[in-house]
Amino acid sequence: MKKKIFLFILMSTFLISGYSFCEKPEISAQSAILMDSRSGRILLEYNPYKKLPMASTTKIMTALVALENGELKDKVKIKRDDVGIEGSSIYLCEGETISLEDLLYGLMLRSGNDSATAIANYIGGSLEGFTDMMNGKAKEIGANNTKFMNPHGLHDENHYTTAYDLALITREAMKKDEFKEISKTKVWKAKRDKNNVFYNKNDTLNEYEGGDGVKIGYTKRAGRCLVSSATRNGTQLISVVLNDGNWFNDCYALMDYGFENFDTYVIFDKDQYIDKVPIRDGVKDYVSVVTKDSFLYPLTKEEVKKVKIHVDLADTLKAPITKGEDIGNINVYLDGKLIHEEKLIAKERINKLGPIEKILKNLKK
Repeated sequence: MKKKIFLFILMSTFLISGYSFCEKPEISAQSAILMDSRSGRILLEYNPYKKLPMASTTKIMTALVALENGELKDKVKIKRDDVGIEGSSIYLCEGETISLEDLLYGLMLRSGNDSATAIANYIGGSLEGFTDMMNGKAKEIGANNTKFMNPHGLHDENHYTTAYDLALITREAMKKDEFKEISKTKVWKAKRDKNNVFYNKNDTLNEYEGGDGVKIGYTKRAGRCLVSSATRNGTQLISVVLNDGNWFNDCYALMDYGFENFDTYVIFDKDQYIDKVPIRDGVKDYVSVVTKDSFLYPLTKEEVKKVKIHVDLADTLKAPITKGEDIGNINVYLDGKLIHEEKLIAKERINKLGPIEKILKNLKK
Protein backbone atom coordinates (compact mmCIF):
# COMPACT_ATOMS: atom_id res chain seq x y z
CA MET A 1 0.00 0.00 0.00
CA LYS A 2 1.10 3.55 -0.57
CA LYS A 3 0.08 6.29 1.78
CA LYS A 4 -0.66 9.83 0.77
CA ILE A 5 -0.78 12.45 3.49
CA PHE A 6 -1.97 15.92 2.73
CA LEU A 7 -3.68 18.86 4.35
CA PHE A 8 -7.23 18.97 3.15
CA ILE A 9 -8.61 22.38 2.32
CA LEU A 10 -12.29 22.39 3.19
CA MET A 11 -14.21 22.83 -0.01
CA SER A 12 -17.38 24.49 1.17
CA THR A 13 -19.30 25.50 4.23
CA PHE A 14 -22.69 23.91 4.71
CA LEU A 15 -23.68 26.31 7.45
CA ILE A 16 -22.91 29.96 6.80
CA SER A 17 -23.21 32.37 9.67
CA GLY A 18 -21.49 35.33 11.21
CA TYR A 19 -18.82 34.28 13.68
CA SER A 20 -18.93 35.62 17.20
CA PHE A 21 -17.32 33.61 19.96
CA CYS A 22 -19.69 32.62 22.74
CA GLU A 23 -18.35 31.75 26.17
CA LYS A 24 -19.08 28.33 27.62
CA PRO A 25 -22.35 28.80 29.49
CA GLU A 26 -22.76 28.22 33.21
CA ILE A 27 -25.69 25.90 33.81
CA SER A 28 -27.32 24.36 36.85
CA ALA A 29 -27.81 20.80 35.55
CA GLN A 30 -26.36 17.88 37.49
CA SER A 31 -25.33 16.47 34.11
CA ALA A 32 -25.54 17.89 30.58
CA ILE A 33 -24.27 17.54 27.03
CA LEU A 34 -24.46 19.25 23.65
CA MET A 35 -24.08 16.97 20.61
CA ASP A 36 -24.09 17.50 16.87
CA SER A 37 -26.79 15.19 15.56
CA ARG A 38 -25.22 14.34 12.21
CA SER A 39 -21.68 13.51 13.33
CA GLY A 40 -22.24 12.70 16.99
CA ARG A 41 -19.49 15.12 17.97
CA ILE A 42 -19.70 16.34 21.56
CA LEU A 43 -19.53 20.14 21.51
CA LEU A 44 -19.97 20.72 25.26
CA GLU A 45 -20.20 18.44 28.27
CA TYR A 46 -20.85 18.76 31.98
CA ASN A 47 -20.38 15.51 33.91
CA PRO A 48 -22.01 13.69 30.97
CA TYR A 49 -21.38 10.08 32.07
CA LYS A 50 -23.01 10.22 35.51
CA LYS A 51 -25.81 7.68 35.85
CA LEU A 52 -29.05 9.44 36.76
CA PRO A 53 -32.81 8.89 36.53
CA MET A 54 -34.32 10.51 33.44
CA ALA A 55 -38.09 10.53 34.03
CA SER A 56 -40.18 10.80 30.84
CA THR A 57 -37.24 11.40 28.53
CA THR A 58 -37.33 7.58 28.67
CA LYS A 59 -40.10 7.84 26.09
CA ILE A 60 -37.65 8.75 23.33
CA MET A 61 -36.45 5.15 23.42
CA THR A 62 -40.02 3.89 23.76
CA ALA A 63 -40.94 5.70 20.55
CA LEU A 64 -37.80 4.53 18.75
CA VAL A 65 -38.37 0.86 19.58
CA ALA A 66 -42.05 1.15 18.63
CA LEU A 67 -41.27 2.74 15.27
CA GLU A 68 -38.71 0.06 14.48
CA ASN A 69 -41.04 -2.80 15.36
CA GLY A 70 -44.51 -1.57 14.48
CA GLU A 71 -46.44 0.33 11.82
CA LEU A 72 -48.19 3.65 12.41
CA LYS A 73 -51.44 2.24 11.01
CA ASP A 74 -51.44 -0.71 13.44
CA LYS A 75 -54.59 -0.94 15.56
CA VAL A 76 -54.01 -1.53 19.26
CA LYS A 77 -56.74 -2.88 21.52
CA ILE A 78 -56.32 -1.47 25.01
CA LYS A 79 -56.07 -3.98 27.83
CA ARG A 80 -56.88 -3.59 31.51
CA ASP A 81 -53.18 -3.37 32.35
CA ASP A 82 -52.80 -0.35 30.03
CA VAL A 83 -55.18 1.94 31.89
CA GLY A 84 -54.99 3.88 35.14
CA ILE A 85 -51.21 4.35 35.09
CA GLU A 86 -50.14 7.10 37.50
CA GLY A 87 -48.92 10.45 36.23
CA SER A 88 -49.55 12.03 32.82
CA SER A 89 -52.26 10.28 30.83
CA ILE A 90 -54.20 10.30 27.57
CA TYR A 91 -57.01 8.54 29.48
CA LEU A 92 -57.13 5.25 27.63
CA CYS A 93 -60.15 3.02 28.24
CA GLU A 94 -60.14 -0.75 28.48
CA GLY A 95 -61.42 -2.27 25.24
CA GLU A 96 -60.72 0.88 23.22
CA THR A 97 -59.03 0.41 19.85
CA ILE A 98 -56.56 3.10 18.89
CA SER A 99 -53.83 3.39 16.25
CA LEU A 100 -50.16 3.07 17.12
CA GLU A 101 -49.75 6.47 15.50
CA ASP A 102 -52.15 8.11 17.96
CA LEU A 103 -50.45 6.31 20.85
CA LEU A 104 -47.07 7.65 19.75
CA TYR A 105 -48.37 11.21 19.53
CA GLY A 106 -49.96 10.75 22.95
CA LEU A 107 -46.64 9.43 24.22
CA MET A 108 -44.44 12.25 22.91
CA LEU A 109 -46.78 15.26 23.10
CA ARG A 110 -48.98 14.52 26.11
CA SER A 111 -46.35 12.29 27.75
CA GLY A 112 -49.00 9.68 28.46
CA ASN A 113 -47.77 6.97 30.80
CA ASP A 114 -50.77 4.87 29.82
CA SER A 115 -49.82 5.36 26.18
CA ALA A 116 -46.28 4.15 26.94
CA THR A 117 -47.67 1.08 28.70
CA ALA A 118 -50.06 0.26 25.85
CA ILE A 119 -47.25 0.60 23.31
CA ALA A 120 -44.99 -1.65 25.38
CA ASN A 121 -47.59 -4.37 25.83
CA TYR A 122 -48.47 -4.28 22.12
CA ILE A 123 -44.94 -4.23 20.71
CA GLY A 124 -43.18 -6.34 23.34
CA GLY A 125 -46.01 -8.61 24.43
CA SER A 126 -45.42 -7.48 28.01
CA LEU A 127 -43.65 -4.70 29.89
CA GLU A 128 -40.73 -7.03 30.57
CA GLY A 129 -40.49 -8.04 26.93
CA PHE A 130 -40.52 -4.44 25.78
CA THR A 131 -37.93 -3.25 28.29
CA ASP A 132 -35.68 -6.07 27.08
CA MET A 133 -36.05 -4.61 23.60
CA MET A 134 -35.25 -1.12 24.92
CA ASN A 135 -32.12 -2.34 26.68
CA GLY A 136 -31.05 -4.30 23.62
CA LYS A 137 -31.39 -1.21 21.45
CA ALA A 138 -29.43 0.85 23.96
CA LYS A 139 -26.51 -1.58 23.78
CA GLU A 140 -26.73 -1.67 19.98
CA ILE A 141 -26.17 2.08 19.67
CA GLY A 142 -23.50 2.28 22.38
CA ALA A 143 -25.64 3.61 25.25
CA ASN A 144 -23.84 1.27 27.61
CA ASN A 145 -24.56 3.13 30.86
CA THR A 146 -28.33 2.99 30.46
CA LYS A 147 -30.82 0.57 31.97
CA PHE A 148 -34.56 0.64 31.38
CA MET A 149 -37.03 -0.91 33.81
CA ASN A 150 -40.19 0.52 32.24
CA PRO A 151 -41.35 2.37 29.10
CA HIS A 152 -42.49 5.60 30.77
CA GLY A 153 -39.83 6.74 33.25
CA LEU A 154 -41.72 6.50 36.53
CA HIS A 155 -39.13 6.11 39.23
CA ASP A 156 -37.29 2.85 39.74
CA GLU A 157 -33.92 2.62 41.49
CA ASN A 158 -32.57 0.53 38.61
CA HIS A 159 -33.89 2.80 35.84
CA TYR A 160 -31.20 5.25 34.73
CA THR A 161 -29.18 6.75 31.89
CA THR A 162 -26.51 9.39 31.31
CA ALA A 163 -26.68 12.67 29.43
CA TYR A 164 -24.31 11.17 26.85
CA ASP A 165 -26.38 8.02 26.38
CA LEU A 166 -29.60 10.01 26.13
CA ALA A 167 -28.07 12.15 23.39
CA LEU A 168 -27.05 8.98 21.53
CA ILE A 169 -30.58 7.59 21.84
CA THR A 170 -32.07 10.85 20.60
CA ARG A 171 -29.61 11.02 17.71
CA GLU A 172 -30.67 7.52 16.66
CA ALA A 173 -34.36 8.39 16.94
CA MET A 174 -33.86 11.54 14.89
CA LYS A 175 -32.72 9.40 11.96
CA LYS A 176 -36.34 8.34 11.58
CA ASP A 177 -38.57 10.75 9.68
CA GLU A 178 -41.63 9.59 11.61
CA PHE A 179 -39.97 10.42 14.92
CA LYS A 180 -38.87 13.84 13.72
CA GLU A 181 -42.39 14.60 12.53
CA ILE A 182 -43.97 13.53 15.83
CA SER A 183 -41.39 15.42 17.88
CA LYS A 184 -41.94 18.74 16.09
CA THR A 185 -45.76 18.56 16.06
CA LYS A 186 -47.35 21.17 18.31
CA VAL A 187 -50.92 19.83 18.30
CA TRP A 188 -52.31 16.44 17.28
CA LYS A 189 -55.92 15.33 17.01
CA ALA A 190 -56.30 11.62 17.58
CA LYS A 191 -58.96 9.53 15.88
CA ARG A 192 -61.01 8.87 19.01
CA ASP A 193 -64.21 10.34 20.43
CA LYS A 194 -62.86 12.07 23.53
CA ASN A 195 -59.57 13.20 25.05
CA ASN A 196 -58.42 13.40 21.45
CA VAL A 197 -56.41 16.63 21.31
CA PHE A 198 -52.76 16.40 22.38
CA TYR A 199 -50.70 19.55 22.92
CA ASN A 200 -46.92 19.32 22.91
CA LYS A 201 -45.47 20.13 26.34
CA ASN A 202 -42.03 20.94 24.93
CA ASP A 203 -41.69 24.74 24.85
CA THR A 204 -38.60 24.44 22.65
CA LEU A 205 -40.93 24.42 19.64
CA ASN A 206 -42.29 27.88 20.48
CA GLU A 207 -39.39 29.55 22.26
CA TYR A 208 -36.25 28.60 20.35
CA GLU A 209 -35.44 29.43 16.73
CA GLY A 210 -35.38 26.22 14.71
CA GLY A 211 -36.67 24.17 17.65
CA ASP A 212 -37.76 20.66 16.67
CA GLY A 213 -38.44 18.80 19.91
CA VAL A 214 -37.86 16.46 21.62
CA LYS A 215 -38.98 15.48 25.21
CA ILE A 216 -39.45 16.80 28.72
CA GLY A 217 -39.50 14.74 31.90
CA TYR A 218 -40.05 15.25 35.61
CA THR A 219 -40.32 13.21 38.76
CA LYS A 220 -39.43 14.23 42.29
CA ARG A 221 -36.47 11.86 42.28
CA ALA A 222 -35.18 12.71 38.79
CA GLY A 223 -35.85 16.42 38.94
CA ARG A 224 -36.44 18.35 35.72
CA CYS A 225 -34.98 16.56 32.71
CA LEU A 226 -35.05 17.85 29.16
CA VAL A 227 -33.87 16.85 25.73
CA SER A 228 -34.09 19.72 23.26
CA SER A 229 -33.15 19.88 19.61
CA ALA A 230 -32.95 22.62 17.02
CA THR A 231 -32.00 22.80 13.37
CA ARG A 232 -30.55 25.84 11.64
CA ASN A 233 -29.18 25.95 8.09
CA GLY A 234 -28.96 22.18 7.93
CA THR A 235 -27.21 21.72 11.27
CA GLN A 236 -29.10 19.90 14.01
CA LEU A 237 -27.99 20.09 17.63
CA ILE A 238 -29.15 17.97 20.56
CA SER A 239 -28.92 19.31 24.11
CA VAL A 240 -29.61 17.23 27.22
CA VAL A 241 -29.89 18.37 30.82
CA LEU A 242 -30.64 16.09 33.77
CA ASN A 243 -31.87 17.29 37.17
CA ASP A 244 -31.89 20.93 36.14
CA GLY A 245 -34.22 23.50 37.68
CA ASN A 246 -33.43 25.90 34.83
CA TRP A 247 -33.97 23.21 32.23
CA PHE A 248 -35.22 25.11 29.17
CA ASN A 249 -32.93 28.12 29.51
CA ASP A 250 -29.93 25.88 30.05
CA CYS A 251 -30.74 23.79 26.98
CA TYR A 252 -31.09 27.00 24.97
CA ALA A 253 -27.76 28.29 26.29
CA LEU A 254 -26.07 25.08 25.22
CA MET A 255 -27.50 25.29 21.72
CA ASP A 256 -26.65 29.00 21.47
CA TYR A 257 -23.06 28.05 22.18
CA GLY A 258 -23.12 25.41 19.46
CA PHE A 259 -24.68 27.55 16.76
CA GLU A 260 -22.47 30.55 17.52
CA ASN A 261 -19.14 28.72 17.71
CA PHE A 262 -19.37 25.92 15.15
CA ASP A 263 -20.01 25.78 11.43
CA THR A 264 -20.71 22.50 9.65
CA TYR A 265 -18.18 21.91 6.89
CA VAL A 266 -18.37 19.52 3.97
CA ILE A 267 -15.15 17.58 4.39
CA PHE A 268 -15.94 15.55 1.27
CA ASP A 269 -19.01 14.70 -0.78
CA LYS A 270 -20.35 11.32 -1.77
CA ASP A 271 -18.75 10.09 -5.01
CA GLN A 272 -16.09 12.79 -4.83
CA TYR A 273 -13.07 12.09 -7.03
CA ILE A 274 -9.91 11.47 -4.99
CA ASP A 275 -7.34 9.90 -7.34
CA LYS A 276 -6.78 7.25 -10.00
CA VAL A 277 -4.94 3.93 -9.67
CA PRO A 278 -3.15 2.06 -12.50
CA ILE A 279 -4.80 -1.21 -13.56
CA ARG A 280 -2.93 -4.32 -14.71
CA ASP A 281 -4.47 -6.46 -17.45
CA GLY A 282 -7.52 -4.21 -17.72
CA VAL A 283 -9.39 -2.80 -20.70
CA LYS A 284 -8.53 0.61 -19.20
CA ASP A 285 -5.21 1.68 -17.77
CA TYR A 286 -6.63 3.45 -14.71
CA VAL A 287 -9.64 3.32 -12.43
CA SER A 288 -11.03 6.49 -10.85
CA VAL A 289 -11.29 6.40 -7.07
CA VAL A 290 -14.19 8.16 -5.30
CA THR A 291 -15.56 8.43 -1.77
CA LYS A 292 -18.27 5.96 -0.78
CA ASP A 293 -20.23 8.52 1.25
CA SER A 294 -20.16 12.17 2.27
CA PHE A 295 -18.77 13.47 5.55
CA LEU A 296 -19.83 16.70 7.21
CA TYR A 297 -18.42 17.87 10.52
CA PRO A 298 -18.83 20.83 12.88
CA LEU A 299 -15.69 22.91 13.40
CA THR A 300 -14.67 26.19 14.93
CA LYS A 301 -12.76 28.57 12.69
CA GLU A 302 -9.59 27.79 14.63
CA GLU A 303 -10.03 24.07 13.99
CA VAL A 304 -10.36 24.31 10.23
CA LYS A 305 -6.60 24.60 9.71
CA LYS A 306 -6.03 21.54 11.92
CA VAL A 307 -7.95 19.13 9.66
CA LYS A 308 -5.83 16.64 7.74
CA ILE A 309 -6.72 13.71 5.52
CA HIS A 310 -4.75 10.51 4.95
CA VAL A 311 -5.51 8.48 1.82
CA ASP A 312 -4.45 4.83 1.55
CA LEU A 313 -4.43 3.27 -1.93
CA ALA A 314 -2.58 0.43 -3.63
CA ASP A 315 0.18 1.31 -6.12
CA THR A 316 -1.61 -0.81 -8.73
CA LEU A 317 -4.68 -3.04 -8.98
CA LYS A 318 -5.37 -6.07 -11.14
CA ALA A 319 -8.45 -6.35 -13.33
CA PRO A 320 -11.27 -7.11 -13.12
CA ILE A 321 -12.50 -4.29 -10.87
CA THR A 322 -16.17 -4.06 -9.95
CA LYS A 323 -17.95 -0.71 -9.79
CA GLY A 324 -18.31 0.24 -6.13
CA GLU A 325 -15.58 -2.18 -5.03
CA ASP A 326 -13.65 -1.13 -1.91
CA ILE A 327 -10.13 -0.22 -3.03
CA GLY A 328 -8.84 2.07 -0.32
CA ASN A 329 -9.52 4.21 2.72
CA ILE A 330 -9.70 7.88 3.56
CA ASN A 331 -9.14 8.91 7.20
CA VAL A 332 -9.90 12.36 8.58
CA TYR A 333 -7.91 13.76 11.51
CA LEU A 334 -8.52 16.81 13.66
CA ASP A 335 -5.45 18.03 15.52
CA GLY A 336 -3.93 14.56 15.17
CA LYS A 337 -7.01 12.66 16.39
CA LEU A 338 -8.93 10.36 14.05
CA ILE A 339 -12.51 11.61 13.68
CA HIS A 340 -13.76 9.66 10.67
CA GLU A 341 -12.93 6.67 8.45
CA GLU A 342 -14.47 6.22 5.02
CA LYS A 343 -14.10 3.66 2.25
CA LEU A 344 -12.79 4.62 -1.17
CA ILE A 345 -14.44 2.78 -4.06
CA ALA A 346 -14.05 2.25 -7.79
CA LYS A 347 -16.11 4.68 -9.81
CA GLU A 348 -16.57 2.23 -12.67
CA ARG A 349 -16.18 -1.38 -13.67
CA ILE A 350 -12.90 -2.32 -15.35
CA ASN A 351 -13.07 -5.63 -17.22
CA LYS A 352 -10.11 -7.94 -17.63
CA LEU A 353 -8.41 -8.12 -21.01
CA GLY A 354 -8.97 -11.29 -22.99
CA PRO A 355 -5.96 -13.17 -24.41
CA ILE A 356 -6.23 -11.57 -27.88
CA GLU A 357 -6.92 -8.11 -26.44
CA LYS A 358 -3.86 -8.47 -24.22
CA ILE A 359 -1.62 -9.35 -27.20
CA LEU A 360 -2.95 -6.46 -29.26
CA LYS A 361 -2.47 -4.03 -26.40
CA ASN A 362 1.12 -5.15 -25.89
CA LEU A 363 1.80 -4.73 -29.63
CA LYS A 364 0.72 -1.09 -29.41
CA LYS A 365 3.26 -0.31 -26.71
